[in-house]
Amino acid sequence: MARILTISLNPALDLAIGLPTLTLGEVNRTDATQLSAAGKGVNVARVLATLGHDIVVSGFLGADNDGPFRRAFEDMGVEDAFHRVPGETRINAKLAEHSGRVTDINGPGLVIDAGTFNAYVNDLEALAADPSRRPDAVVIAGSLPPGIEADDQAALIARLKAHGLPVWVDTSGPALARAIAAAPTAVKPNELELAEWAGEALDSDARRLAAGLRLHQAGIQEALISAGADGVLWVSQRGAWHATPPKMTVASTVGAGDTLLAGMLHGVLEGHAPDAALRFATALSAEAVRHVGVGNPHADDFPHLQQQTRVRRLNDVDAGGALA
Repeated sequence: MARILTISLNPALDLAIGLPTLTLGEVNRTDATQLSAAGKGVNVARVLATLGHDIVVSGFLGADNDGPFRRAFEDMGVEDAFHRVPGETRINAKLAEHSGRVTDINGPGLVIDAGTFNAYVNDLEALAADPSRRPDAVVIAGSLPPGIEADDQAALIARLKAHGLPVWVDTSGPALARAIAAAPTAVKPNELELAEWAGEALDSDARRLAAGLRLHQAGIQEALISAGADGVLWVSQRGAWHATPPKMTVASTVGAGDTLLAGMLHGVLEGHAPDAALRFATALSAEAVRHVGVGNPHADDFPHLQQQTRVRRLNDVDAGGALA
């Protein structure tokens, strides 16, 4: 198994709220509530740790309310390398209705000043240069906190790449656009997040494929585009592939994209065949939507979910990013 560093620059305590229907302006009664240490990088780490990898979690946490994170990292069995800063980590509310609709209410996060961020990046470079601690891959996932700009994240990607580290990125908006320009090893947007970069709606298989090929041509070795029930598109040097997940009753989509990224990174690092890697990751992401949290590869019916996941190869992809 691999040693993987996950970076969450703007983690959160997620308050997951389940309720029949959200009615604005009225008192709503919940079915269940759950407060958990989260953030996209933390979610990715949770999946990878379950799959047996050696995980280091990193980023910024507020020193005043880091208890749930410390307990979560102990339960996950991962190394806690987060930098603590004064204040409290934000709390995000995620309201999941019985219909499957999820409403996110996200806070901005702690302000990270330039000196704090530069010291953090220097520590990451020291880790990358230490043979005993150097990761096999790095995942940068989630939004940026106040004080860290999209160009700062792009510079971080470049510095990690300079150490020869594979860098996988999952973010959105200007941070995604600048990350793509820095050409990390992989990006995993959904079709709505990528549409902003592509400059058009990605509302068909053909348009998503064209955008995936553009990503590949821009230097992205692993372009992974998720489109909910329409499936997952993966464009890489292994060709262009599409997976259709099994039909699921959706309880919450929170964590499904993080599960997909973790499952794909697992397959790539373990050298699995392309169809097997994509089938595993897509099925695991589908497993995640039927409950709150990330996908569980140990679910009793997970082998059946993999059997129900359809994977097809679209064609070869040449070095220029066009279909052969």
